Amino acid sequence: MTKYTRIQVSQSMYEQGMVSLFYHGDAEVSKQAVAACYRGGARLLEFTNRGSFAHEVFGALNKFALRELPGMMLGVGSVADAGTASLYLQLGACFIVSPSLREDVALACNRRKVLYIPGCGTLTEIGRAEELGCEIIKLFPGGVYGPQFIKDVRGPQPWTSIMPTGGVAPQRENLEAWFGAGAACVGMGSQLISAEVLKNQDFGALEEKVREALVLIRQIRSRN
Repeated sequence: MTKYTRIQVSQSMYEQGMVSLFYHGDAEVSKQAVAACYRGGARLLEFTNRGSFAHEVFGALNKFALRELPGMMLGVGSVADAGTASLYLQLGACFIVSPSLREDVALACNRRKVLYIPGCGTLTEIGRAEELGCEIIKLFPGGVYGPQFIKDVRGPQPWTSIMPTGGVAPQRENLEAWFGAGAACVGMGSQLISAEVLKNQDFGALEEKVREALVLIRQIRSRN
C-alpha cells in the first residue's frame, strides 16, 4: 500500500515541478541513483517498468526509500494494463504513469486512491482522462508535440494540468519554453539520469545535475 495520498503526490509535483525517471535492472545501482536524486533535492521519482523483473527491483527500491529517504515518493511508469498497475500498487507505488490512456488502469488506481497519469496526445484523450479523475496529464512524446501544444490546450482549458515527458532537457532555454507554455511540471529521463551516469555509477555528478535542474526550474517559475 502507498504511504502517500494522491493529493499529497500531485501537490508535490506541482510544487517541485519535475519528476525524474529511469530504469536499471540492478537494485543496488537503482538505490544509489535514487539516493543521489534525493540528495540533489528531488522528492519524486518514476521507476519505469521495462525489464522482466522490474517489479522485484521496484519492491526493493521502495523499501529502501521508505527506510532511508523520508519524503521520497516513488512511482512506476510504462504501465500498460490494470494487472501490472495492481502489482505495483501492492508494492507501494505512490503514482502510476502510462504511455497512453488506459481506462482499466485509471479504475484500478482510483479504487486505491492513487494518482494515475496517462499519456495523451489529443484534446479528446485529455478530456476523457479528466473525466476518469486524472489530475495531471502526461504529454507524450513531448518532443513531438512541443510547448505550443500545451499553450493551445490551456487556452480553452485553463484547468488542464500537463506534464510533458520526452523532449525535456535540464537547460534553461528548454525549460523556459515548457513552463512558459503552462506546463504544470516536467518529466525528465535520460537527459537527467543518463545511461552513461548509471553505467559509470557517477552518482556525485547525478546529484549535482538534479540540484541544478531544480534550482533552474524554481528560477523560471518564479518569473512566470
